[in-house]
Amino acid sequence: MAEKIFGLLGRRLGHSWSVPIHTALGCEGYRLIELDPEELEGFLRQPDIGGLNVTIPYKRDVMPFCDIIDPMAQAIGSVNTLTRRADGKLYAFNTDAAGFRWMAERAGISFQSKKAVILGSGGASLTAQACAKAMGAREVVVISRSGPDNYGNLDRHADADIVVNTTPVGMFPNTGVSPVDLAAFPRCSGVLDVVYNPRRTALLLQAEELGIPCSDGLPMLVAQAKAAEEHFFEKAIPDSENERILALLRRECTNIVLIGMPGCGKTTVGQALAALTGREAIDIDQRIVEKAGRSIPEIFAAEGEAAFRALEREVTAEVGKLSGKILLTGGGVVKDRRNYAPLHQNGRIYQLVRNLDALSTDGRPLSQGADLSAMWAERAPLYTAFRDAAMDNNGTVEDTAAAIWRDFCENSGA
Repeated sequence: MAEKIFGLLGRRLGHSWSVPIHTALGCEGYRLIELDPEELEGFLRQPDIGGLNVTIPYKRDVMPFCDIIDPMAQAIGSVNTLTRRADGKLYAFNTDAAGFRWMAERAGISFQSKKAVILGSGGASLTAQACAKAMGAREVVVISRSGPDNYGNLDRHADADIVVNTTPVGMFPNTGVSPVDLAAFPRCSGVLDVVYNPRRTALLLQAEELGIPCSDGLPMLVAQAKAAEEHFFEKAIPDSENERILALLRRECTNIVLIGMPGCGKTTVGQALAALTGREAIDIDQRIVEKAGRSIPEIFAAEGEAAFRALEREVTAEVGKLSGKILLTGGGVVKDRRNYAPLHQNGRIYQLVRNLDALSTDGRPLSQGADLSAMWAERAPLYTAFRDAAMDNNGTVEDTAAAIWRDFCENSGA
């Protein structure tokens, strides 16, 4: 008997989280399968299909080749999971619905008797619409660029309780932009964004700031994969697997960000963390030097602090888009609040705390000859506003790095 085929079916797949998710669920042979449209029918006629996930642009195109289509998938109008059963028939499901439901429930967002505004009208929007209705929404409004309900007349729906983004706006690499300003929805009590890279889109960052329960799309991606595996192998998988795999992925893709006073040890602790974890450490100050073609003291001497801060903001925005790195910031990065979003969007931020009399001032224009107590008084509340956790760095570098890594492993999956 030929080996069963398991994988993600699409046209141009590039990087996908599906392989590591399904591998973690125990499907070792899962792979990426790229096909052109004319190859689709022949491939789907093969008797050896074990289980397939389907992504754009084929979520609707595969439906004519399916023998049995699940009612929820029919209602949504697209499928994302195929499996050939023992009877030889090709069965189709939409497990995105299960993923959407888990994402919402995990975030504590209920649609019951609520008005939901769904941004976008593509395939993901169809799933969100069907799920919102199935979960008891009293009204579901779709916002599109050119439909009757569009971004120019959002004021019609200022009474919305839940906002769901199903568009790619804010997705890597075009981070930092949002499809809407949540100020347009003063009653909003829940925000869901199907984008999962970055972890916190500009929309979710605003929801966080406003204290609105919210979630990115990674929980949805994990839960739909678990539901797909249940169809592939016709057996139940414990719901606890969703949290286990989500935590693994969070830990893998979240940045470790170090902030703190100049000379507090960010570079040495970052190097120790790199050795401990195998991650790449990226020194933002060094990136600034490379970009400017001169040292930081030379930048300050020639153009002043304002020019340096502009470069710092630019480089911070660039490296903040990355995932799974160690980011080492300059001591004054917290002086510009605009640096918070790029550092926080994919990162867990640690403030290194070191006694002022132990701070190194070599090569630091603002530290040399400065009143460090006054600098600390100015910056301490800014570090507190940026950080997720504070770490004492008055002991050994190795101990500090180990403490950060322990905390990160425990908390980055939340």
